[in-house]
Amino acid sequence: MTVRLYSYWRSSAAYRVRIALNLKGIGHTIVPVDLAAGQQAEADYAGRNPQGLVPLLEDGDVRLTQSQAIVEYLDDRYPEPALYPSAALERARVRAFAGVIACDIHPLNNLRVLRYLKGPLGQETAAVDAWYSHWIHAGFRALEAQTSDGPYVFGDAVSAADLFLIPQIYNARRFGVALDDFPKLVAVDAVCAELPAFRDAAPEAQADAAR
Repeated sequence: MTVRLYSYWRSSAAYRVRIALNLKGIGHTIVPVDLAAGQQAEADYAGRNPQGLVPLLEDGDVRLTQSQAIVEYLDDRYPEPALYPSAALERARVRAFAGVIACDIHPLNNLRVLRYLKGPLGQETAAVDAWYSHWIHAGFRALEAQTSDGPYVFGDAVSAADLFLIPQIYNARRFGVALDDFPKLVAVDAVCAELPAFRDAAPEAQADAAR
């Protein structure tokens, strides 16, 4: 059975799923979708995903969108190693942490929102950068308060919280957001950077990365 991930190298949502696939050792094929060139709106991809976003996962006859749903599906379908704790409270905490990123930070700062701010709304680059930094800081303050003393977000084991955090830190650095106020998050990022599953999922490691 072939697992395909439709991905864009700089998409933090696709980045999360790439990490999950790597952590679980699931053989898969990456199918690049060039968001910068508008490939997501072309008929072939739009027919697969009418929302025109990445990631899109195909697992045999299964077709799924939305990174949170995909990561939870992978954890149920391929249970080892687990990305969510078995205990209800700990599982809910991981979901809540991931939700701050996927539901509160990322939707305000993704490519189509930034383009809309600059285009139809006519905002200057400095204003857009301030917008981006504001929402990163608002979300990261909450995440810093939830993070354990390490080495990972919730202690000794990698969880879905980590694979949602690392792409968002990557984006924050890409936009020049200062992270001095978030030492726990930065420490988790440094530890995860040593793991092959995270390194191999990084944007610059992708075949479609801009060279």
